[in-house]
Amino acid sequence: MTLTDRQVRLLRSARAWVAEYGEPPSMRELAAAAGISVSTVSYQLKRMWEQVVAIETRGRPSRRCPHLRR
Repeated sequence: MTLTDRQVRLLRSARAWVAEYGEPPSMRELAAAAGISVSTVSYQLKRMWEQVVAIETRGRPSRRCPHLRR
């Protein structure tokens, strides 16, 4: 599994958000934190999901299976 620079930036931004606020960011908050557009965040999160790297966001149901903890 190889993540692009943009995907790594998203992952780090999401982790930093959770560490600071104690909850996952919304898509807009994640986009602002990573310095990219909301549509780019959406696209990259879908690509990351395909690689089994899930980032939780508020305002959308998770596609993760709660039993697998992915």
